Amino acid sequence: MAEPVAPGSRGATVITDRVVAKIAARAAREALGGVPEGGAPPHATVTLHQDHARVRVGVDLGHPCDIGERCAAVRRRVVQRVKSLTDMEAREVVVQVERLHSARARVAARGRLR
Repeated sequence: MAEPVAPGSRGATVITDRVVAKIAARAAREALGGVPEGGAPPHATVTLHQDHARVRVGVDLGHPCDIGERCAAVRRRVVQRVKSLTDMEAREVVVQVERLHSARARVAARGRLR
């Protein structure tokens, strides 16, 4: 039978910035409850610094909405999911609203608004 290997010499699990970015984008989508009609799904970029991450998330929002509340929900969900799945702190989460998608404008474009 093989000798047990000491924990310090077993190796390490490395979580890349790309993996954390995918987690953050998925968390943003969960927080928003989906993508507005005609919108793009959330995307994220991440910079890792040892045991913490700096996250930038780009989102499209339906309009009208409480933009501040929606961005705060995205921040909370990203922090929670990154911590629970990677054991990393997301110390800085910047939410960038890239587009607002108005249901009223879509209806008007189809000629249904008077």
